Amino acid sequence: MKVLVSDNLGESGIQIFQAEKGIDVDVKTGLAPDELKKIIGEYDALVIRSATKVTADLLESAAKLKVVGRAGIGLDNVDVPAATKKGVVVMNTPGGNVVTTAEHAISMMMALSRKIPQATASMKAGKWEKKKFMGREIMDKTLGVIGFGKIGSIVADRAKGLKMRVIIYDPVVQPKIIEKKGFEFVSLETLYKESDYITVHVPKGKTTMGMVNKEAFDLMKKGVMIINCARGGIVEEKDLYDAMVSGKVAGAALDVFSAEPPPADFPLLTLENVIVTPHLGASTHEAQTNVAVAIANQIVDFLKNNNVLNAVNVPTISGKLLEKLKPFLFLADRMGCMQSQFVKGQIKEVQIEYIGDFHKLDLSPVTTSFIKGLLDPLVQDGVNPINAPILANEMGITISVSSTAESDEFSNLISAKVITTESECAVAGTVFGKTDARIVRIDDFRIEIIPQGSLALIHNLDQPGAIGSIGNKLGENNINISGMQVGRELGGEHNIILIRTDSPVPENVIQAILALPKVKTIKTFEL
Repeated sequence: MKVLVSDNLGESGIQIFQAEKGIDVDVKTGLAPDELKKIIGEYDALVIRSATKVTADLLESAAKLKVVGRAGIGLDNVDVPAATKKGVVVMNTPGGNVVTTAEHAISMMMALSRKIPQATASMKAGKWEKKKFMGREIMDKTLGVIGFGKIGSIVADRAKGLKMRVIIYDPVVQPKIIEKKGFEFVSLETLYKESDYITVHVPKGKTTMGMVNKEAFDLMKKGVMIINCARGGIVEEKDLYDAMVSGKVAGAALDVFSAEPPPADFPLLTLENVIVTPHLGASTHEAQTNVAVAIANQIVDFLKNNNVLNAVNVPTISGKLLEKLKPFLFLADRMGCMQSQFVKGQIKEVQIEYIGDFHKLDLSPVTTSFIKGLLDPLVQDGVNPINAPILANEMGITISVSSTAESDEFSNLISAKVITTESECAVAGTVFGKTDARIVRIDDFRIEIIPQGSLALIHNLDQPGAIGSIGNKLGENNINISGMQVGRELGGEHNIILIRTDSPVPENVIQAILALPKVKTIKTFEL
């Protein structure tokens, strides 16, 4: 079996592959996409970090590929749904660099407070500008932590040890969980208003992109300092620049950027009170050794023993059971992902029911797959079928499972209801034949959709012309419809329209559709 390492990997990881009988490893870093595509068909496993892009197009050429292993957490560069559809296991190493990243955020805050980079540059230029680099203490200051996952919680703990007041906002974790850990939960608005420092530790997604923007800066106290070691784009860079020029923000420490590397004319780099690092959050010798060893061991165990560990798209189960459950695992994962994009508020409860004939299969991995899909868009630190139940428990989510052999409509049906502090949503899905996963109900609407791609869910009045007006609006904006399903509310006056488009529907088009007289709501999501 052949393993390709296409990004820089710690030598200790490569040595594990080299020492394993029956496995040949090639290290070929810096390949252009076309070069990688030409050779990927030879390999059973691909080991990457953040540089290699594992696209659907690349996967089409990967005839033998069984597993992609990421030495690290982030999988922004991997098309996980495409890999899942092709039967390729995607693994990461979620615990290898969380401490390192948290420590980097604390280091950035300290360096920002004491102007260490600027003072270093001044001295290296032969100057002694002691008065120019007056700093500030962090003791008794208020640190606002946005996101209380693995990294955010470590940052909070370290800051508490530095005698700071730590306040937390997390859109997912329930307040009682945060308070049980000894921290103060606040609303996002309160965090903006009361913090002397704000550090971001949320995942990159539709709800978090640009969340720290002009409106947020307007709420903040004068002299606030911003730290972002999470993902580029969560802090709106233009708005941050304006807030710093105006004096509202006294300093910013950035390890991540919306474009990496940022362009040469990046405005924030012109400001003296901005300190930057080139995405070094996970870059320590210890972390790189940890993730290299972990991913090498995981891939060897998978290739030789068919054992799955830290996979983000399949659970840890035997190969024989995996083959039988694969379509249900995919369905459950996509159902969970869909519902996480539907509901608002913090998730309190999940109710899963298995209806019909599942041939006495152990369905606990399917339940785990649903929870993983539900949490995936909400958790920064890497959720997988191993840690999903633990994370759900830490968030205070109650999970109940029931089953019944009676089914009037389908031979098998998975029904899941998600209840939050503000709403609830029910979705049901089935598998036709042996492999065809379909979502067949959303709340009270009957529908049949393939759970994959760029989708828009529209509620509209069940009247002539409603569907045509929506199609016309998409056409006017050069958005092609690749599929459409229409369902009718049971006993109601509304339709539900599920549209699949070749590309995501942008915000201005969403607003234009919402302005149509017969449209009530529109929700876009990615599966």
